[in-house]
Amino acid sequence: MGDDAGERTRPARDLLAQVPLAAPRLVYDLGCGPGNSTALLVDAYADAQVIGIDNSDAMLAVARKALPAVSFEKADLATWAPSQMPDLLFANATFQWLPDHLPVLQRLLGHLKPGGVLALQMPDNLDEPSHRLMRETAEQGPWKDILAKASSARAVLPPPRGYYAALKPHCSCLDVWHTTYHHPLAGADAIVQFVSSTGLRPFLDPLDAKQRADFIASYTRRIATAYPALADGTVLLRFPRLFMVAVR
Repeated sequence: MGDDAGERTRPARDLLAQVPLAAPRLVYDLGCGPGNSTALLVDAYADAQVIGIDNSDAMLAVARKALPAVSFEKADLATWAPSQMPDLLFANATFQWLPDHLPVLQRLLGHLKPGGVLALQMPDNLDEPSHRLMRETAEQGPWKDILAKASSARAVLPPPRGYYAALKPHCSCLDVWHTTYHHPLAGADAIVQFVSSTGLRPFLDPLDAKQRADFIASYTRRIATAYPALADGTVLLRFPRLFMVAVR
């Protein structure tokens, strides 16, 4: 079965492999979270200054503890701008949380050095059972009123042609593609754990401890039905993601 940490970092590793830069000097990890993607960037670009950006004090505290030699800054990406022109802006599973992010991406492209790269990937999985069942659980439980707005925390992504039309005038080269992962995990509980710190957050955060436990139990039962185990007990979590690499 797949290693959970390895499965989580695989999209970031796959995105990094497509960045056409040999030796960037200044790299920003946008929406760095606990620093997992930041660590990949530090390992890949040993001579670069790598700076992590996030809007969560809790995530930044974890990142600073894990990578004490790296600089981390708190900022809202909707308005943030780098203090110097970077070689690479890297965003792993970040911009899906930012409504109307196309103008933000256009603006960020303008801050890159000539030849600099904006590289990002976003989950494109709101129609998958993993996420449809979050909404179903929210709508059919005693927490329905509390979670009335949870489903709107993420909007459906624009189609690839929308990104291409918006970004291509601002860059010399743009590559847009989808990759669908089939993550091998150890049963329904592992799927719930996999999405608990990302897609499930808007559904769990408004609930108290008992409501949260009840929600997870109800959601897990639905997940177990939607993702039947294979002969060895493994379940496959289908997970489409949208990737982009833009060169200024």
